[in-house]
Amino acid sequence: MFRKIRGAAYLAAFYLWTGVLAVLALPVLVLPRRAIFAIQVLWARGVFFLLRWIGGVRQEITGWERIPEGPVLFASKHQSAWDTIVFFLVRRPPPTFFFKKELLQIPIYGRFCLRSGMVPVDRAAGARAMRSVLAMAAERLKEGRSLVLFPEGTRVPVGRKARYQPGVAGIYKYLDVPVVPVALNSGLFWPKAGPTGRTGTLRMEFLDPIPPGLEKDEFLARLSDVLETATARLVAQEEQGSPPRIDTGDGAPGGL
Repeated sequence: MFRKIRGAAYLAAFYLWTGVLAVLALPVLVLPRRAIFAIQVLWARGVFFLLRWIGGVRQEITGWERIPEGPVLFASKHQSAWDTIVFFLVRRPPPTFFFKKELLQIPIYGRFCLRSGMVPVDRAAGARAMRSVLAMAAERLKEGRSLVLFPEGTRVPVGRKARYQPGVAGIYKYLDVPVVPVALNSGLFWPKAGPTGRTGTLRMEFLDPIPPGLEKDEFLARLSDVLETATARLVAQEEQGSPPRIDTGDGAPGGL
């Protein structure tokens, strides 16, 4: 029962913080993009502060030293809403996301997504739309921004597997930059149904980058293998009660 109360309390605080900040930040939409970046960072820090002190969840990121210099393509497991927020704190300027075009219909949020330079994907459209997506993504790389995609295309519960989308290989080939796989166990604490109220350590780990130039099947097989293996390890580490490991890499914070 206490878990449910804690989860509900965190979710209420999350929506309150998000709603208040969104309204107060409306004037920022007419300012240069760097002002929107500042709001994204502020929002993410607030979300994680609340998760730590109301939700009782420590958040730890390791493997910083594996991220190459320059823009990269982050290919992350996707178990939680947390995964769509954390990347605002990973790099400056914050990475941009490939995201479902339908999210643009969400009031205020959709506007912020568009103004911050995110890359909307219409999964029902044809090849012409995909060419537009790739061109937009390439432009973000030229701006010095990394990109984030979720190879499974949707949130997948802990312990389940989903097919990796073949379009991911097309993006990898076209952009011709290193791909950094990202494993995590966020679904233990904040699955699609909402925060569970479970306490512990939410872990995310950057894995060894995959260099550009691999063939489609080799790339997808390698990405799937390293992501699934590392994610299973992080989930097991938490479920078995292993102590948190601090790996600060190049001076980056090990915890949030």
